[in-house]
Amino acid sequence: MKKLTCLLLLTGAINAYADVSVIVHPSNGSNFEASTIKRIFTGKEKSFSNGNKVIPISQGAGSAVTDEFNDKVLNKSSAQLKAYWSKLIFTGKGTPPKEVSNDAEVLKMIAANPDTIGFVSSGAVTDQVKVIKQF
Repeated sequence: MKKLTCLLLLTGAINAYADVSVIVHPSNGSNFEASTIKRIFTGKEKSFSNGNKVIPISQGAGSAVTDEFNDKVLNKSSAQLKAYWSKLIFTGKGTPPKEVSNDAEVLKMIAANPDTIGFVSSGAVTDQVKVIKQF
């Protein structure tokens, strides 16, 4: 029984620190550096290298994948990011990424629109999207 409990706790810990995959539509041939992805999700980059306007898709604050993405890619906590966007919205200088509630919704939006970019848990990736970076 002790072994089973330890195994379940360990499995939960591994899932909490799962990799995050940044994804785009398979037809998107733009170049992506980690810094470009950060600029897109902080509103500083408005278009892909192919010239198309970028539509970033995020997941709700507090989800494990969002927390991982914010930490690994944006180097910000959820609270810091909320304050950052509040300031930009108030001054009229930015609009935060569209927010959806889970990996499935992100996958659906990315697969349907070549101008979108988003992130999901790496284990959720399907062949309907293209992984451009994994963190």
